[in-house]
Order: sequence, then structure tokens, then C-alpha cells
Amino acid sequence: MLIKRPSDIKSSEITDEAIYLRRREFMQATAGLALMPLFGAAVAKTSALAELKFKKNSKLSSSETLTDYNSITTYNNFYEFGTDKSSPAKHAHRLTTSPWSIVVDGHAKKTGKFDLEDILKPHSLEERIYRLRCVERWSMVVPWVGFSLADLIKRFQPTSKAKYVAFETLHRPEEMTGQKRSVLEWPYVEGLRMDEAMNPLTILAVGLYGKTMPNQNGAPIRLVVPWKYGFKSIKSIARISFVEKEPPTSWNISIPSEYGFYSNVNPEVDHPRWSQKKERRIGEFLRRDTLMFNGYAEQVAHLYKGMDLKKYY
Repeated sequence: MLIKRPSDIKSSEITDEAIYLRRREFMQATAGLALMPLFGAAVAKTSALAELKFKKNSKLSSSETLTDYNSITTYNNFYEFGTDKSSPAKHAHRLTTSPWSIVVDGHAKKTGKFDLEDILKPHSLEERIYRLRCVERWSMVVPWVGFSLADLIKRFQPTSKAKYVAFETLHRPEEMTGQKRSVLEWPYVEGLRMDEAMNPLTILAVGLYGKTMPNQNGAPIRLVVPWKYGFKSIKSIARISFVEKEPPTSWNISIPSEYGFYSNVNPEVDHPRWSQKKERRIGEFLRRDTLMFNGYAEQVAHLYKGMDLKKYY
């Protein structure tokens, strides 16, 4: 597998940060012109998505202004469909999301292969408005629709040996064409410590903006862990495993010096190639300060009491 490390990349191949940021500003300023066809397609897809029945969870939701639907669904990372931010919206329609099943295995009393309908059946859906912070220093505010991961975990009754929860994305290169390239090792894998998985903020999302999840955002079901960088919130989940040891995670496998297992949003821990102290909210011109744990410190800081967060980044 060939992956370019920072030392392998020529300086001429790296876009200057200022130019990159101004490019995004120009693209947003001209969205009504040059990007009209792309955004129009996103709007058309919205009407085709099924409406979801849910209640709003105001206690755990942010009161910040929502990022518009078009931006959420046309500017995101999903390397299974390509490495450009626009690639998922262009190519994810190839993915078949029904029928869908999830394998549950490992240290639990109840394991097996479950249809998505059986996974969802006992759970009532909630809308939770969460901040999403990506390691590339951009952020969004997304109205996710989903349910607590903790509730699902309890159903499978993990044993005392289950210290972590591991996740695996679907591997289907004929539809997820980005998997034909050795950008990462496939399938994509992620994991959480058990107490992180059981935290009330952690959800499995099946929709956004009140409609079923668009393919490009992780249909039919994805993880959302709002105090961590976005790549931790694995999409199109096909396997959930209860494991004893810290599970491998895709970006840590690829570039361990840049992406740790925990990947908590922390303005004091820089990416090796850029600072994480500032972020740019999609739809805004100016940058804002990055908040510790993405603004969720009150709910999750206790999980890391006594830990060296620069070592366990």
C-alpha cells in the first residue's frame, strides 16, 4: 500500500494555507452561480429522503445556528467515495443501503447478524444538534437524528472483558469506489473506550435535518461523537465488536504520528503540520477559537481525569 507521508510530499504540492482559505471564501461567495448545479442536486435529493419521526432533545443540543443542509451534504469527508470534499455527494448514490445488516460480535452475551430494522426497532429517535469539528480546522452545526449508543450496547449485554467498542465500515469496492485506491487500509475501522461509548452524548445517527441519512453522510447508520474530531464518527457501520484491547483505528494505522486513538478536540495539541487553536465555521468568514472537547468539556472532561492529553492525543 502506498501512502504519502509528510516527508514524501514536495513543498510544491502543498497548497498555501492562505490561498486555500481564500479559495473556500470565493467558492462560497459564488455558490449561487458556479455551484448551483451541485446544490440543486442536493436539494432534489432532500425531497426523495424519507421523513423521520423523532422528538427534540433540547437538553443535549447546541443553540448555535445550524449549518445549512446543502453545505452539510456537499462538503464532507468520506474517503470511500473519494478524497475531495465534493466527492461523496457526487459518487455516494452508488451505495445500496437497503437491505442492511450489522454484525455484532466479541465479548457480549447477545451476538449475531442483525437487520437494521431489528437494530432500530426498540429505539425512539431524537434530534440532537451537535457541533462537528474536523481535523482540517473547519466546523459545522448539524441537527442529527438518532439514538443513544449506550442503549444499544445494553441490549447486547457486553461482559466484563469488553473494555472497548470497535466499529467497521462496509467494504464494497464495486459501490464504494474510493476503496479501490490505497488511500487507507480498507475497511475503515474505529473504536471507543467503553466509557466513551456509554456517554450520553454518543449516538448512532440515522438522519439529519429530520430526514433519513444521505448516503454521502454515512447512510444508513453512523456514529456521532461530538467532542472528538470528525473522522472518529465512523460512517456506514457494518460491524460492532466488543473487545478487550484498544482496537486499531484507520488513521492511526496510516499516520500514527498525526492521528491518535483518542482524537479529542484540543486546541492545545496541534496537528504536526498546523495549529488547532482556531477553526472556521462553514458559512462564516472569520475564524473562531477552538473549544476544549469541542465545547463539551462539562459532559466529558471527567473521562480523562489524570490523563496526559498531549501523550494520549
